[in-house]
Amino acid sequence: MTSRKHVCHIVPPYLMQRLDPARLDQDNGFRAARAEHLTRVLAQRPAPEAGSTAAEAGDWTVYTAANGTDLPGEKVRAAGEPDSGDESVDEAATGITGSLALFEEVYGRDSYDGQGIEVVMTVHYDRDYANAFWDGTQLVFGDGDGKIFQRFTKAVDVIGHELSHAVTEHTAGLVYQGQPGALNEHISDVYGSCVKQRLLGQSAEEADWIIGEGLFTESVQGVGLRHMLEPGTAYDDPELGKDPQPAHMDDIYDGPDDNGGVHINSGIPNRAFALAAKAIGGSSWDGAGKIWWAALTNGAVTTDTDFAGFAAATVAEAGDQAEAVTTAWSEVGVTPASGTPAPGGEAPTTTVRVRRSGGFMGRTTEGTAKLAPSAAQVATVRNLVAGGGAPSKPKGADRYVYEFEIDGQTAVVHEGDLSPELHALANDLLEKYDS
Repeated sequence: MTSRKHVCHIVPPYLMQRLDPARLDQDNGFRAARAEHLTRVLAQRPAPEAGSTAAEAGDWTVYTAANGTDLPGEKVRAAGEPDSGDESVDEAATGITGSLALFEEVYGRDSYDGQGIEVVMTVHYDRDYANAFWDGTQLVFGDGDGKIFQRFTKAVDVIGHELSHAVTEHTAGLVYQGQPGALNEHISDVYGSCVKQRLLGQSAEEADWIIGEGLFTESVQGVGLRHMLEPGTAYDDPELGKDPQPAHMDDIYDGPDDNGGVHINSGIPNRAFALAAKAIGGSSWDGAGKIWWAALTNGAVTTDTDFAGFAAATVAEAGDQAEAVTTAWSEVGVTPASGTPAPGGEAPTTTVRVRRSGGFMGRTTEGTAKLAPSAAQVATVRNLVAGGGAPSKPKGADRYVYEFEIDGQTAVVHEGDLSPELHALANDLLEKYDS
């Protein structure tokens, strides 16, 4: 059986516990390996080699596990091929085509890695498997148990949700725990919903904002897995219980279950996005969706960003819509992190300082810059100082030693260990000093 290292499930564990405790134990095993895998992914993001050939845009393949668990299974259909006649296969094909088109045509991203990598999907996974997930390598969809859930390819936003987990992993890399994990789930719901609305040609005002509509069988008293606009109202069923999602920070879940409430608490930012999208008007993918995308990818959002930090990043990218976005976060009880200006106020800055010492002459120089909080250089230096620890040993003689300072914290890096981003930032600041 192919190992699964990094798993994000569409069905939260509190529902799995009610439906199948044994299955939850299996899924928890998947989750336990997730943090380790994400750490490895973040450390192993190589730049494409010169001359390498990326997969063509929109490249995808659907496999079937034939109700087994070996992945990816038997190839059934690839991009450009006609319908197979298998509902799950063809729904997966439609969903992934629409999802890839959203990211490429609206946000300029070629597949989830930005380099056109092929998307691999497997349907008919296991028997009565009531879930869908991203395992760090591919998307996987079960057929449902027939009692509570129908096949998971039936809801196109579920396909967009799982692909968005891959996108988040290859951009901000939000850890799957606590508020950063809830933001990870939130981002997937945002772009899953955008995929659905775009395919249906709906405006933000016309959208139903339901995640997983059509997944439940007729016996369930509910409309879907989550309701982005009205968290906590998606279902109220004797077997499933009541939707536990909070709509406001006053009711945030702070217990240990669900990796610190990643599926539960995503209702808070979900509602903020839906409110912002409606206030901005037009389509969610062109309006609030572009603001959220810029926040996710401009370097301001890092692995451990919380709700307040993410809210600040969206406000900073909102331009003329900053008031609408700020109001949306306010309505769910989230105050953007300090440093975010009130709409129309003076733009905030973050001070970054670099000291370079050593070298053949033993000379010390210093440079300072005031940068926007959303600037990529700010995120780079914050990540550096957050790493802590003692500086590495010098490599060679007569080389420089760099000290970076931000938010009152410092980190020392020897020249031989300087990343390209830090090297460029240091040169820019020190060039201003020397000039």
